[in-house]
Amino acid sequence: MGKRSRQRQKNQTTGRDNRDNAGWGAGYADIVKENKLFEHYYKEQGLVPEGEFEHFMDAMREPLPATIRITGYKSHAKEILHCLKEKYFKDIQDLEIDGQKIEAPQALSWYPDEQAWHTNMSRKIIRKSPLLEKFHQFLVSETESGNISRQEAVSMIPPLLLKIEPHHKILDMCAAPGSKTAQLIEMLHSDMDVPFPEGFVIANDVDNKRCYLLVHQAKRLNSPCIMVVNHDASCIPTLQINSEGKKDILFYDRILCDVPCSGDGTMRKNIDVWKKWTTSNSLHLHGLQLRIAVRGVEQLAVGGRMVYSTCSLNPVEDEAVIAALLEKSEGALELADGSADLPGLKWMPGVTSWKLMTKEGQWYSDWSEVPTSRHTQIRPTMFPPKDPEKLASMHLERCMRILPHHQNTGGFFVAVLVKKAPMPWNKRYPKQNSPMWVQGMPVELAGGKPPPPPTSFTSPVFSFTNHTWDFFFFLPLCLPPPNKKMRLFGYKEDPFVFLTEEDPVFTTIQSFYDLSPDFPKLNVLTRTHEGKKRHLYMVSKELRNVLLNNSERLKVINTGVKVWSRNSDGEEFGCAFRLAQEGIYTLQPYIRSRIIAVSVEDIKVLLTQENPFLSKLEDNAHAQAKKLGMGSIVLKYIPNPDNPAEPQCPIQLCGWRGKTSIRAFVPRNERFHYLRMLGVEVFRDKQGVGQKERDGEKEGKEEAEDQVEKDADEEGAAVNEEDHRLPLDPTGVSFLLNGFSYFV
Repeated sequence: MGKRSRQRQKNQTTGRDNRDNAGWGAGYADIVKENKLFEHYYKEQGLVPEGEFEHFMDAMREPLPATIRITGYKSHAKEILHCLKEKYFKDIQDLEIDGQKIEAPQALSWYPDEQAWHTNMSRKIIRKSPLLEKFHQFLVSETESGNISRQEAVSMIPPLLLKIEPHHKILDMCAAPGSKTAQLIEMLHSDMDVPFPEGFVIANDVDNKRCYLLVHQAKRLNSPCIMVVNHDASCIPTLQINSEGKKDILFYDRILCDVPCSGDGTMRKNIDVWKKWTTSNSLHLHGLQLRIAVRGVEQLAVGGRMVYSTCSLNPVEDEAVIAALLEKSEGALELADGSADLPGLKWMPGVTSWKLMTKEGQWYSDWSEVPTSRHTQIRPTMFPPKDPEKLASMHLERCMRILPHHQNTGGFFVAVLVKKAPMPWNKRYPKQNSPMWVQGMPVELAGGKPPPPPTSFTSPVFSFTNHTWDFFFFLPLCLPPPNKKMRLFGYKEDPFVFLTEEDPVFTTIQSFYDLSPDFPKLNVLTRTHEGKKRHLYMVSKELRNVLLNNSERLKVINTGVKVWSRNSDGEEFGCAFRLAQEGIYTLQPYIRSRIIAVSVEDIKVLLTQENPFLSKLEDNAHAQAKKLGMGSIVLKYIPNPDNPAEPQCPIQLCGWRGKTSIRAFVPRNERFHYLRMLGVEVFRDKQGVGQKERDGEKEGKEEAEDQVEKDADEEGAAVNEEDHRLPLDPTGVSFLLNGFSYFV
């Protein structure tokens, strides 16, 4: 067994070397990037401009550039961009490895404010340069803390076309893994001074396990305006809200409909699509895509926008769905022109003619050509409309298809729909049954008692007078079928229990933190009906409305941002709940005491020293801290516009005022993030690996590197609010802890 195990390890190591040599084509060295059926199909469709097809295919075979997007809210995003430009991109521009000049990351020309960048650097090149290794560690750490997102360039397009405003109610129908959802949340919080925007995001996915990946992505942004739910998007329930004391239907201002697709636009990164692609994939998915899109526009408010998108280039999944949707809408929907919304983005207009092909190679241009035996696989909605006038009125050319060779991206399709009127089938169903009154059906008394009422009508209301049955009944024929009882799958979630304004927990919290009178106590919830409350969360008023009115029809996976956590030792200091870092930006505007204004140097001390004495703080912060008793505190940095060398974004940290010392309760990666913003360089130390490398043990080096990353990932996964303090060495210049080096 031991020999076999060693052989397996050797084979795995060889695989890793091949993966590095393959650059971004990691793990797919033996897959041939050829598919004759794919080439034949797209040549016939004519989607690629004449003379460009070879360039198109060459681009599809090239590895996809790595793309990053700077996330977070505006002022913090600007600081991260400044850090990237000044500390990393400048040095990379002049870097050469093995005589080859490294191409520095480039900003995506069409993404606003230089918040998205792409690079062609491979893992192999990154490992050859310590400078690039620091850059890589920066990206990993900032990704874990939620300040940078690794997201494909074309995936960033749909949220931009939605034109989100802070008051919009948004539905993301097929949201996992959540990179687009994160964009939606950021747009809601465009004004950091407003802790509770009026709008919210409901992010849905049909896969219960992928919902938890979605929760992980959304939680990095610490928003009280996001709810993750688990439903089939094609029949996601209609929600109700309380509006001015009466129940009303919730219609969304914006809907993102990024449907499941065959994914042939992702061949550059999902290389197994090359061998799995057939035309039948699109035929099987068309019906589901249309059902999801129909359900989306049903829930869209009049005047609202829905973006339909796929990572497929196939018209059967793209224009065919849009054309069928427009035809069903009978004028209620309109394709919007998004050509001016993203200047700098190169795209091809949608097509108005296309053909279908079976996996056997049989072509069909019209539904009339399809044999009866194929009618279950091929449907009329897969073909372009026959009527030229109707086709022209749809303006399918307003759809946008992004081809890989135009801007070195993946393939993508996107269309923007605006709802002009209610959907026609919603108008046809009356709000209630049409009543009919039938009077005077004579009956004979039996023993002085009336006989049973007639049963030939549905849901009648009877009255017996003067030897006759009078009855009032409802006609059932005009109604849709009754809703089925919701079936729940996956894990059973803890309940969401809102607190009342008189809840005893607020007594000490109110006095200890001196909460302002406008603090929304009704927006606070916990996850248990019984026992002590361990954590308190907050949601926006609008999401509270949704939760309270839809508990029976909605499977909620997660919502709310944590604002307080129970501290067993806290009661003796006046409050059993300490502040949670996740919700500090939401909660702090309502806190009027327990706040210490700190400087840049104070934050460096708090994030790099273990339980520093109060005297280590600068005079101003020291004087404030001495006036406070023991317990949870807010450490607040306010930027100074007269000193541009310092961070120009507000920083708020949770801390604890001890008897003679003070500490910050900040998760590890968030701690690294703030240190970098303050000019402290943070990177993993690989001492001990160097000796192995000098001895020629390259395999040992890679295993050590992987172990460092694994340990860091495990530690990061375990950390929530636990403190990772970083003690400075006596020189005050550098320090080393847990395999990380820091230079101040």
